Amino acid sequence: MTQETDAVLRLLAQHEEQILTEWLHEAGASSSRVTEAGRRSMRTDAEEILRHVREALGGGGDADAFQAAPWDALRGTLESLSRSRAAQGQSASDTSAFVLSFKRPVFGLIEQHVKAQPVAAAWAVSALVDRMAQWTLSTYQHTREDLIRRQQQDLLELSTPVIKLFEGVLAVPMIGTLDSARTQVVMETLLQRIVETGSRLAIIDITGVPTVDTLVAQHLLKTVSAIRLMGAECIISGIRPQIAQTIVHLGIDLQGIATKSSLADALALAMEQQGFVITRRQV
Repeated sequence: MTQETDAVLRLLAQHEEQILTEWLHEAGASSSRVTEAGRRSMRTDAEEILRHVREALGGGGDADAFQAAPWDALRGTLESLSRSRAAQGQSASDTSAFVLSFKRPVFGLIEQHVKAQPVAAAWAVSALVDRMAQWTLSTYQHTREDLIRRQQQDLLELSTPVIKLFEGVLAVPMIGTLDSARTQVVMETLLQRIVETGSRLAIIDITGVPTVDTLVAQHLLKTVSAIRLMGAECIISGIRPQIAQTIVHLGIDLQGIATKSSLADALALAMEQQGFVITRRQV
């Protein structure tokens, strides 16, 4: 343990309450916008961080080796703090500012009590707190990226529901751009539902697909091929005049695939193929 580290460790132990009070004040815990529950939470976070800093420094931790074993507990606490604040909608800068507020009370104590090499002691504290703040920023970024990926996956699954219209007939309303990722989800979900329900016919409705180009058509053909390999047939509905012209201009071959201009027409065809007859009830 260096001389400056030893001096900082003594200050943290002897002036813990003063450090916590000034830290929370610097972090804005006394603001009228912070609720009493928020103040208690900030106090708990500060106490835990301060405790782990003392333990790491006492265990020979070096701020230059922040990812070493002595700092494991502190890194874990900072990660939990960053994730919880990210889940609450707080920004990365707010979390980082809270950690950086730790500097001011410690610098004040160094100025008052450290006579030998105060600059070195202050530099050691500054380097440590900067690494702590960087760790929260990194964790926050990873947390937000994971959250965005999960939300994208959830939206992708929600945007491609497979609906059982009636016995033996499924429908997949497509909305938005049809890309490789969505096509894969559609295939997997639809094929699984075909197995589960024993359906013999699937309607893919592209009314909500804004444009159809060569790539979109290829995705549709792949989906139809996969459905046929499962022993089922497919109807594509929602072929608007603009889409029909585009398909013709692109030279896309949809021979052998039943197509309809609307979902209602596709449903009527599906019922006809399944042997159902619709009659109006006499009133």
